Amino acid sequence: MILAGDIGGTKTHLALFDWTTERVEPVRLETFHSADYASLDDMLSEFLIPPKPPTPIDELDRTQDEHDEAEAEPKAEEPLTIAAACFGVAGPVIQNHSHTTNLPWIVDGAALGKRFDIPSVRLLNDLEAMAHGILLLRSDELVTLNPGTPPQQKQAIALIAAGTGLGECILFWDGTRYRPMPSEGGHADFAPNSDNEIELLRHVRSHYLHVSYERVLSGPGLYAIYEYLRDTKKNEPTWLSEKIKAGDPAAEIAEAGLKGQAEIAAQTLDLFAGIYGAEAGNLALKAMAINGVYLGGGIAPKLLAKLKDGTFMKAFSNKGRYKRLMNNIPVHVVMNQRTALIGAASTAARLAQA
Repeated sequence: MILAGDIGGTKTHLALFDWTTERVEPVRLETFHSADYASLDDMLSEFLIPPKPPTPIDELDRTQDEHDEAEAEPKAEEPLTIAAACFGVAGPVIQNHSHTTNLPWIVDGAALGKRFDIPSVRLLNDLEAMAHGILLLRSDELVTLNPGTPPQQKQAIALIAAGTGLGECILFWDGTRYRPMPSEGGHADFAPNSDNEIELLRHVRSHYLHVSYERVLSGPGLYAIYEYLRDTKKNEPTWLSEKIKAGDPAAEIAEAGLKGQAEIAAQTLDLFAGIYGAEAGNLALKAMAINGVYLGGGIAPKLLAKLKDGTFMKAFSNKGRYKRLMNNIPVHVVMNQRTALIGAASTAARLAQA
């Protein structure tokens, strides 16, 4: 048995797999609200307790004396043996150790192995785990924004994922297989491409000393763009203001924008999709990722209709003399929200076989 986890700033997915060489479905999968736990250790302690089987009907019909007698001689539970574990962590991983970016957690692979008696524990950056996962996705788990014309000889692939934060990763071909190379590119400087985006930068800089792409390409980033438009255009409808105060701001803005219910929400999605496309194109150029760019994370599937209307691809390919090259790059949206978990499981399976 192997253990895999996808540790996010909002949610953490933990799963047990009976995985040897081929992708399989998890034997057990649970999702936790990350902020409800002080550490991954506490969460694992809860997850690894075997669930109690339901009481058979004939057991319910026992007399109290018979029940007490049965309880006095409990059956010994067979301990769970885990051969290897891998966790994708939302934050930089250095020497199998990570201080998570959007959680007050310190995660140490060696310490986890010792505490839970797991021979081999590997930590990966969450986008590195997702990169391993996209290599195992089926065609029906992707939506193509641009089919492109990839070369016959394998070249680099890029992955960019907006969610609670913004992650980026490059996969390079080593002659035998793709190898993910983690990065913290989401924290690179935001580079505006229009007067409107320059004004957005000025607005966000009034709140933060450093404006990274994550500040505008994430759930909180979507709301930051909305706030900029609200404060400069003065066109926020009262009903939307009330919904945002009562609910999840990014979700309410996205719904209103996709349904065409509020001009300010539609403008927000226009800016977001354009900036997302431009940065995805930047990543593709830096990596020469002509074999494909993948959009992971939780936001892209929810904004799929917007990403398909041309705004994203126009910004993606708007690279001057390299426009033709950009148009030849395949671009796909990852629809399977367990891709990082699949990637972590595949890594744990390799560790178990080593």
